Amino acid sequence: MRAVLDGLGRASHVDFRIDRQGLLMRGARAAQLGLLGALLLVGGATTQGQTQTLAALPDASAAIERGGSAKPVSAWNDFCNRYPAECAVDLKEPTTLAMTPALWRTLTAVNRRVNGRIRPMIDQDHWGVVDRWDFPDDGMGDCEDYQLLKRRMLVERGIARRALRMTVVIDEIGEGHAVLMVRTDRGDYILDNKTNAILPWQRTGYTYVKREGQDGLAWVALNGVASPVTTANR
Repeated sequence: MRAVLDGLGRASHVDFRIDRQGLLMRGARAAQLGLLGALLLVGGATTQGQTQTLAALPDASAAIERGGSAKPVSAWNDFCNRYPAECAVDLKEPTTLAMTPALWRTLTAVNRRVNGRIRPMIDQDHWGVVDRWDFPDDGMGDCEDYQLLKRRMLVERGIARRALRMTVVIDEIGEGHAVLMVRTDRGDYILDNKTNAILPWQRTGYTYVKREGQDGLAWVALNGVASPVTTANR
């Protein structure tokens, strides 16, 4: 008990034991609310991190079905004669890649960089022949040249060549076209010089004809359609 003066100067007594108990109860409640807030904050951060991780990955694709063996276009054979190491298959490498945010960022960066760096030019104007597969080291090239450069850059970044397959398709205007197929545990994705978007193969609108094999030099058929003679397409 302690005496205090009221507003008129009169003494009165206040039981501070009651006030002290109230303060302790309010302090305990504040601590509980603080702990709850901290838990919610941690939980929110975890959920946000999971959302960002999921957003960093592409929509799930599917593995494209393969058929029997197929012959590559003749320009590929000529390319392999000049760059045999580019066509060799290392059976110790994986056939598919684990799709991670880091891999997705690398694929996106390389695709965008090459698409913005190379000036499109058909082989007849560039090399004086109808169809030639080569690296666009002079800054010019057509569809397959873009993809060969992307593949080389990805291999330089430690990505297994065996999971990066040159692929021949029929495009939206009915012409032969070359793209780069990246085979992953989330399905097969397409790097294309016509777009910076890396799409699941089934969302490109292309008809898939054949691609490099993963077990040897022979290519594999994909949809059993007639193969284009060339891929001389910007």
